[in-house]
Amino acid sequence: MHIKNIITAGIPLQQASRALIMVHGRGGSAEDILTLAPMLAVGDYALLAPQANGNSWYPHSFLMPQEDNEPWLSSALEVLAATVQDIMDAGIPHSEICFTGFSQGACLTLEFAARHAMRYGGIVAFTGGLIGDHIHRSNYTGNFGKTPVFIGSSDPDMHVPVKRVHETETVYQDLNADIFIKIYPNMGHTISTDEINIANEKVFGKM
Repeated sequence: MHIKNIITAGIPLQQASRALIMVHGRGGSAEDILTLAPMLAVGDYALLAPQANGNSWYPHSFLMPQEDNEPWLSSALEVLAATVQDIMDAGIPHSEICFTGFSQGACLTLEFAARHAMRYGGIVAFTGGLIGDHIHRSNYTGNFGKTPVFIGSSDPDMHVPVKRVHETETVYQDLNADIFIKIYPNMGHTISTDEINIANEKVFGKM
C-alpha cells in the first residue's frame, strides 16, 4: 500500500497558478522523474512528484487483469487523487493541472485521468497505455473537454504493445480529448528529444 510521499519543486504550490504532477516508472523515483522538468516548458509550474513505496506503483505488468495488481493499483490511484485534491485546495483549478509519467507512471497517469475525465491542462504519457488485460470501458466516464494529450511510444516496446497505445487513443477520443499519438520505430524503452519537443508544443505550450 502507498503512503502519500511527494517531492515538490518549481514554484511553491501556494504561489503557483498551474501545476504538473510527475509520475515515475517502475524502479524509478520521484527525484528521477523531476530531472525531466528542466527540459519541459513548465518553468512557471508547481511540480509535484509522488513517490511509490518500493519504487513501484503495482507489482505486475499493466497488461495483467486489474485485480492481480490490487490493492496496489487502487492505492496508487488514490495517491494521484489526493495529489489533485491538494492542488485544487491550494486554489489551482483542474483546468490548470497537467500530468506526465514514464512507463509504469505513464500507465498509471492515463488510467487515473480516464477514470476522472475532465478539462485538465494537459497529459503527457511517455510510453504507456490503459491498465488491464483488456480495456474496461465502463471504468471511464466524464469529458476531457478537448484536454491536449500526447502519448509517445516505441514499436516495438518491451513493456507496452502498440496495440494498447491505440486502444487507449480510442478511449481518449471517445472521452473528448484532443489526443496526439506518435510511434517511433525501434526507439527502445526511453524518452526521446522529439517526444519532449512535441510535449512542449502540443501540451505545455497550449496552457
